[in-house]
Amino acid sequence: MHTVLILLSSLATCWSVPRCSPEEAAMGRCRTPAENRPQCMEMVLGYCQDVPYSHTMFPNIVGHRSRQDLEMGAEYLLLSVIHGLLNGECSPDIRLLGCSVLAPRCRDNKLMKPCRSSCEMVKKSCIHAFEAIQMAWPYFLDCDRFFVGEEEGCYDPLSELREKQEVAFANISDSGFFTIIQFTYHTNSQMFSILKKTASKCSDISQTYSIGRSVEGKDLLAIEFSSNPGQHDLLEPEIKLIGNMHGNEVLGRQLLIYLAQYLCSEYLLGNERIQTIINTTRIHILPSMNPDGYEIAASEVADRNDPENINQEGHEYNGWTSGRANAQNLDLNRNFPDLTSIFYNRRRFRHFRSHHIPVPESYWLNKVVAPETYAVMKWIRSYPFVISASLHGGELVISYPFDFSRHPQEERMFSPTPDEQIFRQLARTYADAHATMSNNDTERCGASFANKGGITNGAQWYSFAGGMSDFNYLHSNCYEITVELGCDKFPSEEELYPEWLRNKEALLSFMEFVHRGIRGIVKDEHGNGIKGATISVRGMRHDITTAVDGDYWRLLNPGVHIVTAAASGYSKVSKRIHLPRNVQVGRVDFVLKKVPREPSLDYFNIPELDNYDRFDPFNQFEQSSPRVRGEDGEERTEKPWWWAYFSQLGVSAPTWLLRNY
Repeated sequence: MHTVLILLSSLATCWSVPRCSPEEAAMGRCRTPAENRPQCMEMVLGYCQDVPYSHTMFPNIVGHRSRQDLEMGAEYLLLSVIHGLLNGECSPDIRLLGCSVLAPRCRDNKLMKPCRSSCEMVKKSCIHAFEAIQMAWPYFLDCDRFFVGEEEGCYDPLSELREKQEVAFANISDSGFFTIIQFTYHTNSQMFSILKKTASKCSDISQTYSIGRSVEGKDLLAIEFSSNPGQHDLLEPEIKLIGNMHGNEVLGRQLLIYLAQYLCSEYLLGNERIQTIINTTRIHILPSMNPDGYEIAASEVADRNDPENINQEGHEYNGWTSGRANAQNLDLNRNFPDLTSIFYNRRRFRHFRSHHIPVPESYWLNKVVAPETYAVMKWIRSYPFVISASLHGGELVISYPFDFSRHPQEERMFSPTPDEQIFRQLARTYADAHATMSNNDTERCGASFANKGGITNGAQWYSFAGGMSDFNYLHSNCYEITVELGCDKFPSEEELYPEWLRNKEALLSFMEFVHRGIRGIVKDEHGNGIKGATISVRGMRHDITTAVDGDYWRLLNPGVHIVTAAASGYSKVSKRIHLPRNVQVGRVDFVLKKVPREPSLDYFNIPELDNYDRFDPFNQFEQSSPRVRGEDGEERTEKPWWWAYFSQLGVSAPTWLLRNY
């Protein structure tokens, strides 16, 4: 940061306004006396020395009349610091592209314009990096305004750079098939950039979206992989992977960043297994649920790595507390509604259901709800997730619900769900595919899981209320496990690649597990899908419900099952099915007939259980505070962190770099 500031100060003390407007320059209306007609001149600009030509001309395309004008301008100053601002991303592509406009190629005393296709390619690949630091795309890189088509005799300013990159890539792998992943830690800004760059690279199968914001306003950015990103495909199951719920447990965050890059690259390289996963599954990845806590933990580790710090404790001992909570000092894995207690208290009712239990109003009244928790709850309610994994650190084991003991006085008591066998299979799928987790000889971190093959019931390990996994199971169709990745919550960078190798197969196997059991569509007599129909299995007191189009997914082990579909206002239909061991997923459809509506027995003597759709009844999160707006009526945002570098020069700053200004 200091280097960037010094560089800016040394380059200029003021910015001059071009004597020829950009519009005039672009249209060829800049007039000069005959004796001073523009001629080609040698390229002497320090930040444009590596362009694929040796001569330029002034006035340039945006109207700077001389080299001195350019060097005193905001545009050239931006090129001089862009590498530092974007953490090296899209470098030198952006700089070379900018030089092609600010110091354009000159041949035979004629100015040549760069190709529009080159600009569009760079913008598509790099605009995410600008968005990550809340910077607008520079006006002088407007592809339509300052670049031309090939039919107008343009040139490619990136041609030599591409040739060098192709040679370098060819030397990496003899076969030409490779996936490049940088196994280092990433700041929040770098994480956002990588996810957006990955989505841009694989735009046909991927997109990024935000599920909300943290206490300090950081995006909770997710990336999705699907053959039809942005939409739910009929009968295609959806899964989610969440990392960094505790800000100081960082390995899961990094693994999910690597996984996103791996899925994108391997899909493009023709990896059949990856293509099958993505073409048949909708995958949602949230690498960091707690970006605020991560920053605290990362700064703590940085301090302890300082050689002048005499109290160094190393990575392994860092952050058993530092950065665990969010910026409100709330433990996010204790902040969800305690639906498990409701399940235990009311399971004696014959018709009581253990699925889609509503959030009680007391939760909103008596608890401080973190914005990160609220965002994930809405996320869970918005997508028909089937399975989920939350990646943690501190042990080496897979934990599955229930996490809250069925006896409040028992801290370690086996507390199974009605889907105990399904959860065990789901947990074992990850543990067995992990390089060491299920090995009884593997050194553990204090708890004893040697005789359990690396899996445990959560409450039997230790009991706590308000956990995310229990909430998933009791409030939605989603089966979530907790993946404890190892003893060291913040391992050294040298361990990141070995940990990726230990967990890669486990992550892929976990995603493939979703294609087990049965799936189908519940329709009415006219062929219309029925939303919210229940799918129940005899002997299992936990139902799932159909999605918007009437499709459903029910995890089941092989065997004979009696499956029933029911919906309010329709007759019930039951089917006896046989799920062979050699069939991963079976198709079971239902057609329900309309009948007179009868009152449901499910809610007799059980108050407040018919309000599932009432979420955030006091509207405490949806309310928005007044925003400052500019003269054009658009919302003005607070100045971003990089603005200080420009404003400290004490002159008119480049407001064209501000978004929504």
